[in-house]
Amino acid sequence: MKHVLLLALALAACQEEVAQNTDPLPLNPETVGHFCQMNLLEHEGPKGQVHLEGLPGTPLFFSQVSDTVAYLRLPEQSHPILAIWVADMGAPGATWADPGADNWIDARTASYVVGAAIEGGMGAPEVVPFADPAAAEAFAARHGGNIMGLDAIPDSAVLAPVTETAEGDGDYGRRLEALSDRAGG
Repeated sequence: MKHVLLLALALAACQEEVAQNTDPLPLNPETVGHFCQMNLLEHEGPKGQVHLEGLPGTPLFFSQVSDTVAYLRLPEQSHPILAIWVADMGAPGATWADPGADNWIDARTASYVVGAAIEGGMGAPEVVPFADPAAAEAFAARHGGNIMGLDAIPDSAVLAPVTETAEGDGDYGRRLEALSDRAGG
């Protein structure tokens, strides 16, 4: 009996763990952004998704690729990152208004246009991913910007505050400063 129990324990310890599926999931009407909690299909521009260890089938989706990159650089992450996918803006049929629901590429191998004169889904500057470097070059020729890999994207391109405010609210900065003054004493 003792040998049977030891054999059962040994077999249980030797079982292979099933690998977590990190294939990209298509966007659908229920897909919401991790930061904004808004439906991604209602926003223009490329999107991103991040698969985390221990959260199978439920990647974090982002309404902008710049938000995806910012998430990767935040120290508050609770789970190891297994896969990062971004929408290929050079895919057939991809447009800014409709970037596609399932044209995902590995974020680590994409070519990004950084600093282009174009806004992402939340109205902030966007980094624009392409599977084909030639497509990135053509986009940069039309919209400006520099082409680089994921690790070369500067923090200032994804973590800096947006200076323009919604609806051109020129009074926003003054009101924010007044609130900061009150909070500080």
